Amino acid sequence: MTWDWAVFFGTFPLLGSALVTTLELVIASLVLASLIGVIVCFGRLIGKGALGWLATAYVSMFRGLPETVLIFWIYYCGPFVFDARLSSFASGVLSLSLVAGAYMGEIFRAGVLAVPRGQYEAADALGLSKVHLVRDVAAPQAFRIMLPAIFSQITILTKNSSIVSAIGVAELFYRGSTLAGDTFRYFEIFSAVGLVYFALIFPLSLLSQRLERTLAVTR
Repeated sequence: MTWDWAVFFGTFPLLGSALVTTLELVIASLVLASLIGVIVCFGRLIGKGALGWLATAYVSMFRGLPETVLIFWIYYCGPFVFDARLSSFASGVLSLSLVAGAYMGEIFRAGVLAVPRGQYEAADALGLSKVHLVRDVAAPQAFRIMLPAIFSQITILTKNSSIVSAIGVAELFYRGSTLAGDTFRYFEIFSAVGLVYFALIFPLSLLSQRLERTLAVTR
């Protein structure tokens, strides 16, 4: 098969709506995963009682569960269990969020635990309230420590978004597969799709690496 540059360059305009869907999928999943992560982090930091046990069980379960299995289970089995059918997009967001939320929870917890205990003791000695302690002392330092790992998780989430094509979400990979199936120009079309993914993910990877180096120098 000969390479056709016209097909390659002509593919990019056809991926526009799919790119928007991918970005919507990643952003929605990131927001929900972050909310889940905060709850998981809180439960894991408590470490005792029902909330602590549930948070630990949640992390163990969803870090060990393949996302493809979860996506199919929510989309196809969910209606029988919960008597409600989610759209393919909502099923994809929920599936990606449940898994990413487990990792985000551990990222948040690691960031909080990395703040030196002396910082809390100094703030307490200065008479700062717990609200001011968290807002002005712990949160800024913890967030700075978390940033590289958060960007790494966003990178992973962006790559994993292609999995939801299995349930018909018209994101980048799904659109590329449809175009390739219609034209049989798999080489050019999937090369274009791969380049779009690379353009999304590579800057995130660079930013994550730069943050890691900056953090290592300033510690």
